[in-house]
Amino acid sequence: MKTTMRSLALPALVSFALAMPAWAQQSTSPQLPTATPAATKDHGQKHADAVERRIADLHAQLKITDKQAKEWDAFAQTMRDNARKADEAFRDRAQKLPTMKAPDAMKSYADLTETHADNMKKLASSFSDLYDVLTPDQKQIADTMYRSPGEHAGKGKAAKSSKPASAPSAGSANG
Repeated sequence: MKTTMRSLALPALVSFALAMPAWAQQSTSPQLPTATPAATKDHGQKHADAVERRIADLHAQLKITDKQAKEWDAFAQTMRDNARKADEAFRDRAQKLPTMKAPDAMKSYADLTETHADNMKKLASSFSDLYDVLTPDQKQIADTMYRSPGEHAGKGKAAKSSKPASAPSAGSANG
């Protein structure tokens, strides 16, 4: 049953992309590993670095100008905030999961998906403000990038061809 639950949960978890701590998805044992403070800090820094790389990649791909800095900065900050919130939510769930009863585990998963949805709404709103100030050429680049929602930087078609990567996650991604 646990394997079935994980296989059903996997598609939704993939949507968290950058926001998902690696240690939260690696364990196949009944209990998730206990993260030491040092490991958690190290993971947090790696995740923050990944979000910053994604922001830099998007900035370069979209060819953001100085005139677009205000909207870009707001969008980038939303990516950072979303990633931090998602990371905190996953870390909190991972710490509590080994002692949760099944109904609590299901509710905590529902809470994660709600966090993701809220983050995506914020990101979409922030991106809409940015999109409004993009040039027609930049809009075409963005349109192409965001038409492939299942692909992420370094994965899928984006990695095989030299096409731009897809939308950031809440963390994307979350950022």
